[in-house]
Amino acid sequence: MLSFFSPGQFVRHPQEPEWGIGQVQSSVADRVTVNFEHAGKQLIITSMIELVAMSDEDVRAHKKQ
Repeated sequence: MLSFFSPGQFVRHPQEPEWGIGQVQSSVADRVTVNFEHAGKQLIITSMIELVAMSDEDVRAHKKQ
């Protein structure tokens, strides 16, 4: 399975909400490296975990909290 995430894109991990917002660092096949606010750099296998892409509006709203 291929992932469709691009470096710089903001995402969140649906099973780990306490990690906060993450920014995609790299994406190769089903492996996406994400730097999360409260969990640091994590390698996510997107064939096992479906990351949730965040819109610019979602990111702005999160930063206001």
